[in-house]
Amino acid sequence: MAKSSIEWTEMTWNPVTGCDRVSAGCDNCYALTMAKRLKAMGAPKYQTDGNPISSGPGFGIALHPQVLAQPYRWTKPATVFVNSMSDLFHAKVPLAYIQQVFEVMASTPQHTYQILTKRALRLARLAPELPWPENVWVGVSVEEPAVLNRIEHLRRVPAAVRFLSCEPLISALPGMNLEGIDWVIAGGESGVNARPMDEAWVADIRDQCAAADVPFFFKQWGGRTPKQHGRLLDGRTWDELPVAKDGRLAS
Repeated sequence: MAKSSIEWTEMTWNPVTGCDRVSAGCDNCYALTMAKRLKAMGAPKYQTDGNPISSGPGFGIALHPQVLAQPYRWTKPATVFVNSMSDLFHAKVPLAYIQQVFEVMASTPQHTYQILTKRALRLARLAPELPWPENVWVGVSVEEPAVLNRIEHLRRVPAAVRFLSCEPLISALPGMNLEGIDWVIAGGESGVNARPMDEAWVADIRDQCAAADVPFFFKQWGGRTPKQHGRLLDGRTWDELPVAKDGRLAS
């Protein structure tokens, strides 16, 4: 567990590390860059034994069952981004292990867990095999029109909150069907190779959310130094949050 600088969460918890490229949104993967840095620093999860970092656009999937019990030891309720350094629904993560992660989340209802995946089809296929307690939110990354089908798969999942992460936003996303979607996050890409984001793309997503009565959260403009560019849109911040079926609101 680690405190997070991500604006829409508080902590990260990584019972899995590793991933690989599935779409254009992965081209400048922040997790790969961070994993290489952590490996160089000697972080145990990122050493070659058990979790090789490839020379290509990904790094090896590794399970870390030793961290499954961490949430039981957190004394204060928290909003937790699950697998910020991986994708829980990657094909190489066994269903039995995913079920263990869900069991931990279900048995720690004081915390709110946020899962984000690009493997929306596998998410939908495995959803009937998993418990869906009110404190587990699930989202899919939607960075360009080519992956809009992920929203259709997400709609099949009986989560308390279903959300979209339109980050890194690399194209306009006109005409999204937001039926059954409870929250939308948007943001630009960060890092030295960040692709530019048009303000009109963000404003259109915000307006689609307003028309569909869906909370909208604008994370950042991005760029090489995202903190310098800020996160104001039309002169204000957009920090709207969803309300789960049990009335739970992310802190």
